Amino acid sequence: MKIKAIRARVFEWKGPTVPPQGNFCSNAMDLVYDNQANRHECGNDTMNTFRFHGWTVVEVETDNGLVGLGNVALAPRIAKAIIDQYLAPLVLGQDPWDYEYINQRMYRATQAWGRKGVGMAAISAVDIAIWDILGKATNLPVFKLLGGRTKEKIPCYYSKLYRTDLKAMQEEAEKFMKQGFRAFKMRFGYGPAHGQQGVVENLKSVEAVREVIGYDNDLMLECYMGWNLEYAKRILPKLEKYQPRWLEEPVIADDIDGYAELNRLTSIPISGGEHEFSLLGFKQLLDKRAVSVVQYDTNRVGGITMAHKINALCEAYSVPVIPHAGQMHNYHLTMSSLNCPMSEYFPVHDVEVGNELFYYIFKGEPDAVNGFLQLDDKTPGLGLSLRTDHLHNFEITE
Repeated sequence: MKIKAIRARVFEWKGPTVPPQGNFCSNAMDLVYDNQANRHECGNDTMNTFRFHGWTVVEVETDNGLVGLGNVALAPRIAKAIIDQYLAPLVLGQDPWDYEYINQRMYRATQAWGRKGVGMAAISAVDIAIWDILGKATNLPVFKLLGGRTKEKIPCYYSKLYRTDLKAMQEEAEKFMKQGFRAFKMRFGYGPAHGQQGVVENLKSVEAVREVIGYDNDLMLECYMGWNLEYAKRILPKLEKYQPRWLEEPVIADDIDGYAELNRLTSIPISGGEHEFSLLGFKQLLDKRAVSVVQYDTNRVGGITMAHKINALCEAYSVPVIPHAGQMHNYHLTMSSLNCPMSEYFPVHDVEVGNELFYYIFKGEPDAVNGFLQLDDKTPGLGLSLRTDHLHNFEITE
């Protein structure tokens, strides 16, 4: 079995979207004031650069007719160019069972420019597609190739509590608690740029959600790189009484020493890794005790080949892995690792931040039932196929 073709297409959403809201989610752009030199249609929406309304879909085809699906959400047009111009020539003609060799070939050939960010994300898409092929070739789900079932079903946490009106947040939390969810993640809407008033608003939002879900359910807090070290050190002691399961990405991803200082400072576990891209990058985080929970995304870290290694690395440090964003490439790794206790979960929803696009492009994602996800033992590969019923809402670049 040899790889005979690689096709990368960009799917850009042109359908209806939920309009941006102010203070929807703190993020790394909040600290950079807008001097209005290049105003655009998104206005003051600092989340604009973190919305993923385009996706690169990769199809890897073998000479015996198998087609594997991979995907990448970061900078999709650039990812497509990387795959077409740099990665495909390295992969064509290879045996997909030599996945370690193929992954190393892509990783090492792009060292000059691809070690972090979209270069690794493009590699991930190809690697994910190769694992989909391996599952289809053996008529087994991917998780069975990675170690098999380590849990009856996957617990998942509801992850769509963005900062909106407090009453609306409470109603949303209550709605999904009634659907069986026992864990919730909410976003802060304010950071250092908003002063003490923003601190008060952040505390009010945590208190409001805790009021609804109580203390017998888990609450996770996300900053999305929207704070800095000084601000985080001031607010963390005030958050401890709310007993969060973790505080996510309090500072920008490159501030590893800042993560480590915060992880030592507080009883609240600090989590991160969504914006880390390599095995050695995670080793640095672990060596510095910078995070107590690792949250890689398989379609950013080099694919399933590398994510499987990161799982093993984290297990050796007794640091749990809870991958970012849900989605099937992550679910298979979570099912196959005892060190992955739960999954993130976004319900099917109108297109907003962009995580929702996965549901509009692919079919086969499991729905959560009473706060759990299930993977089928008899569905080969990732269990995904391309949808056709939403194609009219996409502009597709071949």
